[in-house]
This record gives sequence, structure tokens and C-alpha cells, in this order.
Amino acid sequence: MLYLFGFERIGVAVSDLYFVDPRPAEGQEGAERGVRLEVRRLEPGELKGSVYSARPISVDRPLWRVDLLESVSGQPGSFDRTHHHPRVKGWEPGGRVFDEGLTAEPLKWLGERLGDLDGHLAEVGAADAASLRECVPEILDTVGRLLARVRSGETERAAGGDSPTGVRASWL
Repeated sequence: MLYLFGFERIGVAVSDLYFVDPRPAEGQEGAERGVRLEVRRLEPGELKGSVYSARPISVDRPLWRVDLLESVSGQPGSFDRTHHHPRVKGWEPGGRVFDEGLTAEPLKWLGERLGDLDGHLAEVGAADAASLRECVPEILDTVGRLLARVRSGETERAAGGDSPTGVRASWL
């Protein structure tokens, strides 16, 4: 499942995620599941037809990522693998950063961070930040509903078997 909220130059993409790290850090072994949220660049394309044609829009590289994950074998609702990637270089995220506030109250932490995104990311302009702030409740509602679907197992059933990469049910 993929949800995309688009603004002027950035978008917020929200997706379910089932992940097995092929080289996990100590204490991070085993499958993880949850929801990934990425702030991404949006790139408008040139019209492909008349002035009435649809304009292509590319969802481009990530600027910031939050993974609301928990171990599949652990307690549902533990958010024991929840982290964010405050730095992204090109398409590659920096290391996982664990934050007690994010683990304790992930939706509250996420809402606060999205509400002040221009204070955290230089690439986010004032117009995008203002539009995003207005949509924070809707984004958080979407994340919460998708987390419930992940916990119920609905997204895993829909995804089928494991992929060769260890990732399934994710667009991001």
C-alpha cells in the first residue's frame, strides 16, 4: 500500500514495510514490519501532449526517512526497531538514529517533526512547509491506519511470500 501527499516541490510517501536486513547490527536480527514515511522531492515533467494533457510528476530522491518498525517476533506496539534517518546522501539513507521520544510516542514525535520540517531540512521551502503543516493530521491518520493494517497481518497476507531482497509489501 502506498499513499502520497504532494505539495509544491516535496511529497510525503507512506508505505507498509516488511524487512529483513541481510547484515543486521547486533540486537537488530530478524524480520521487521511497520510503516515507512519518506519526504521526497517531486519533479514536474514537461507536458506530453496538448495543454490539456496530464503533466508527468516524478517522485524523486528521499530527503528524510522515518521507519516505524517493530520486530515481527516481538510484542506488537513495542516500536522496538523504530528509528529515523536524518541524513540522506543521494538515494542512500544514513545510519539508523534511535530516539526515545520516537519510540515512546511515534505519532506525536512524527507530527512535531513534520510540523517543523523546514526547521530540520534546508531543502524544504516555506510554501511546502506551510502546506505540509496543514496536512499533518491527515498524514498521521494515514500512518495510524496503515500501522493497524500491518499489525493485523493484512498487508503481509496481501504481499505473499518473501522476495529475494527480504523486502515485501513496500513501495519505498
